Amino acid sequence: METTQKPLAGKSILVTGSAYRLGKVMALTAARLGAEVIIHHGHSQADAESTAAEAESLGVRARIVQADLSQPAEMERLIAAVFTEAPLYGLINNAAIFPPGGLLETDLTTWQQNLAVNLTAPFLLSQAFIRLHAAGEPGRVINMLDWRALRPGRDHFGYTISKAGLAALTQACAVAGAPQVTVNAIALGAILPPSDGGESEAILRNVPARRWASIDELEDLCRFLLTGPEYITGEIIHLDGGRHLI
Repeated sequence: METTQKPLAGKSILVTGSAYRLGKVMALTAARLGAEVIIHHGHSQADAESTAAEAESLGVRARIVQADLSQPAEMERLIAAVFTEAPLYGLINNAAIFPPGGLLETDLTTWQQNLAVNLTAPFLLSQAFIRLHAAGEPGRVINMLDWRALRPGRDHFGYTISKAGLAALTQACAVAGAPQVTVNAIALGAILPPSDGGESEAILRNVPARRWASIDELEDLCRFLLTGPEYITGEIIHLDGGRHLI
């Protein structure tokens, strides 16, 4: 009987913050494409083990790595543990923090935490990834953004600025990583209700599509960026129902 080779069979994908929520969705998407998944978490071992079990039920190997991305020493340990092992085909910079507060409410500690996790960690991981592929092997990076990154507002000030920096990093790394590595980004809007239990329906008032994104839509876009045309790089694709337009 003829079998179809899965497009990412024999390749490995690192997804940061993939123990639960959207990181888990993308890790399992990669697993369904045949990839070995490296599941990173900061402080969620039980959730990471559950995600790894789901990935392995799909017939692929899953590996768990732990690191606090705000700590330089732990970043060094993560890079040493993951980026010395080829082939590492994909990197999805998903892990982020999302503290509240506008400009006047954001203290220096919160500002630095946002930069460390949301921008410095993706910088260091992307740098290591591009360096790993300098010899010529192809690779793909996906950065997870937010519609706020390209349309900053008053709320979540430190988060918004760090994500705006990640948008710039996406395009700069696309140039630096070419032609071996493609670097693209997904800018999300309303896709999962707030984890803090905040008012969820109010979020849709400014979404032209008047609905939440489906998990299937994120899976489809992730699949496209991992397996689609290699000639697409430096792009920021909004999966936000038009939220960034108004």
